[in-house]
Amino acid sequence: MYTAPTTLGEKAQRQPYIRVGSESIIAKNENLRQLMELTARIPFDDRVNNQATINDFDLALIQAYLHEVKSDLYAESTGMRLPDLVKAMHIAKGPEEDLRPVNVGLLFFSQSPDIFFHRTWIEMVWHKDGSGQQFEEHYFKGCLQNQLRNALNFIQTNIIAEKVIKQKDKAEALRFYNFPYGAIEEALSNAVYHKSYEQGAPIEIQVWPDKFEILSFPGPVPPVDAKVLKTKRRIVAREYRNRRIGDFLKELQLTEGRGTGFPAIYDALEKNGSPKPIFETEEDRTYFLTVIPAHPLANRTFIKPSISADIKLTLNSIDDLVGFINQAGDQVSDQVSDQVSDQVKEILNKEVTPLAESILFFLYKAERSRDAILANGGLKNHTDNKRRHIDPLLHLGWITYTNPDNPRNPNQKYKIAPSGERILWLLGRKNG
Repeated sequence: MYTAPTTLGEKAQRQPYIRVGSESIIAKNENLRQLMELTARIPFDDRVNNQATINDFDLALIQAYLHEVKSDLYAESTGMRLPDLVKAMHIAKGPEEDLRPVNVGLLFFSQSPDIFFHRTWIEMVWHKDGSGQQFEEHYFKGCLQNQLRNALNFIQTNIIAEKVIKQKDKAEALRFYNFPYGAIEEALSNAVYHKSYEQGAPIEIQVWPDKFEILSFPGPVPPVDAKVLKTKRRIVAREYRNRRIGDFLKELQLTEGRGTGFPAIYDALEKNGSPKPIFETEEDRTYFLTVIPAHPLANRTFIKPSISADIKLTLNSIDDLVGFINQAGDQVSDQVSDQVSDQVKEILNKEVTPLAESILFFLYKAERSRDAILANGGLKNHTDNKRRHIDPLLHLGWITYTNPDNPRNPNQKYKIAPSGERILWLLGRKNG
């Protein structure tokens, strides 16, 4: 590590310098820590962990990984000694009599990496509204690949929601997600890849109705700084904090690691019609914050209302009906008043198709072909009948193709969508 004098004389003080853009500056605080880390001969994720033994590896995790990445070692692993297997995978080092795991091996192939790396997990606080009073806390622990996958599965199942808005004078409805999954996946994978596992700090996720925040420690490796994050859409770093962690994530197809992460986040948000992301750090690069804004038309609460016979609900138009169905989500009750059912029937008959109820109920029982749907309504299999009775339900998102990538497939069928099932709840037909 290069140092230069900052004072004169025999007892001159010396300081380490780093290059930032066109300037040389004294390395301090987080910059100094990162400089020390980079000047170490062996990166942290490839260092031997003397607090562990190879018996801390979980053979099932190792074999699951080898099988998933289609490694030739998978077939051999059942007959190999554990020391030979972990040496062949380069996740242990040392002589036979004192073979020790390296850190990356413990992170991916031990059941509880937090035993060796303090607070190595993902924490999530899910704020149900903007008040800060209603929230849930979730922790995702275990090996790195399971942490990441379990967190992403939870987010995709519970937090990400599609909204459909019917546009006046347009056949196609407006469809978007509160948060596009592709952007969340890239941002969280990036945090797992680039955080420091020497620091006892978890990855922190804060989910609000209007934004999705991912905080990790420390910040980016120089020369990436706050200015670069704000002005560059594609960032290619010369140095990486965890090259071996990145190699395993790439093998598992959990990240690409070729400077494509930031562009992928921007592209996913643009395609969804969402605002641009925010990437933030400070001068000393002690943290890295990613903010994914919600779509401007997304609901501003995760609290889904339910309706019952005691609630007075007035639906006057298809826009009222679509808005309520999207807002109510899966919490629509089966205790629907006759008044609500009558309102829905009138809207469907006047603004969608008189066959809407029968088609939805027909598809609720099973997937059906176009001619079967029309025949069930007493109609011939003509294009005009399809446009009049099937297409409106498709545009509203109440039914979908079984083969959406090829709408003209001769074996194409239709199935009811979750929003279509909620219409049946309102009609009192879900159990009928």
